[in-house]
Amino acid sequence: MADILDELRWRGLVAQTTDEEDLRAQLADGPVTVYCGFDPTAPSLHFGNLVQLILLRHLQRAGHQVIGLVGGSTGLIGDPRPTSERVLKTREQTAEDVERIAAQVRRILSDEEGPAPIFVNNLDWTAPLSALDFLRDLGKHFRVNQMIKKDAVAARLESDQGISYTEFSYQILQAYDYLHLYREHGCTLQTGAQDQWGNITAGTDLVHRVEGASVHALTTPLITDSQGRKFGKSEGNAVWLDPEMTSPYAFHQYWLGVEDASVITLLRIFTDRGPSQIEELERSLAQEPQARAAQRALADDVTTLVHGAEATAQARAAAAALFAGGDLSELTPQTLAQATDELPGGEVDAGTGIVDALVAVGLVDSKKAARRAIGEGSVAINGVKVDDDTRALEPADYLHDAVVVLRRGRKNQAAARRPGRA
Repeated sequence: MADILDELRWRGLVAQTTDEEDLRAQLADGPVTVYCGFDPTAPSLHFGNLVQLILLRHLQRAGHQVIGLVGGSTGLIGDPRPTSERVLKTREQTAEDVERIAAQVRRILSDEEGPAPIFVNNLDWTAPLSALDFLRDLGKHFRVNQMIKKDAVAARLESDQGISYTEFSYQILQAYDYLHLYREHGCTLQTGAQDQWGNITAGTDLVHRVEGASVHALTTPLITDSQGRKFGKSEGNAVWLDPEMTSPYAFHQYWLGVEDASVITLLRIFTDRGPSQIEELERSLAQEPQARAAQRALADDVTTLVHGAEATAQARAAAAALFAGGDLSELTPQTLAQATDELPGGEVDAGTGIVDALVAVGLVDSKKAARRAIGEGSVAINGVKVDDDTRALEPADYLHDAVVVLRRGRKNQAAARRPGRA
């Protein structure tokens, strides 16, 4: 690539910038100090936040100084949503979420090449600010007629609910972050998602008014599938980076399931693979789509980035055991639990007959259908075919004393979980 901005554009990581010509020159002259903020609106970062972390990694690799900010103060307020007021979390809840999110930011940024990242919490410089200082030193630089033009604010003003002064003031707090980081670290670039453009440019304006300096903003586009639907949702649930909220197995499976029409775009955005590697995967996709080589590369790369190589290997082993005739008994208890948590099923005691077990986990709708499936040779216990409809589940069938994987046909699987142990 000619320069880092060209690479970011090729990867689909640029939606908007301020004064692109000047930004390009500054990035070329470098190093530039750049920051992105992450508010603790949940106990974990998610798919969308990962885009921002990957953008920072590219800039860091190019020799620029990156700052990962976790919003201990902005998280107490909440960025206004277009639809309704946020429910404020307690200070204790926010502090716990800050710690969890800070750990995720550190893990993803710290191992990258380039200058060591700086990690900050905006509560450190916002908490000492008095109400009078906030109004005199910051509020006087903002014009209400401009503030109400922000999309989320405008939408709320048109609603019956309106908007509280608390959320209305959010953009001032975020703008103050940019001013503080400019003063303390010489930061001249803030990045974020496209829907944060108004908040980010509030910061560039504040720095210009107070310090007389021109600083920059860069946003990433909203990532959608071929139907224009927002990526990052899986059956109504966010794809979280915390392994306790989205297991590494489920995370890996999510990326494996990406549609053909979107996978090349996502490879550019979410992996470090260069043009030649991605072109090869694109050829494979066109010639052998059933092999899903592009999806496998995407799933492996992103899971390794977020959870590590060992978690990726375990996720692959679990998928092979469930869907490709692998040995389920070789899975670790944790990986087995992650994989079977994704299966339908129910509690089934040892000693239950296979016919009743098939009905209990929902693989058939009647005992007659269960016997017919067994007679056809299409039923398996932990991958081993069953031909005796009087067979009962034995204690030894429960993998790690917790779960039996039942299969009907080639694809229909369910988990018979031992009561009190799965």
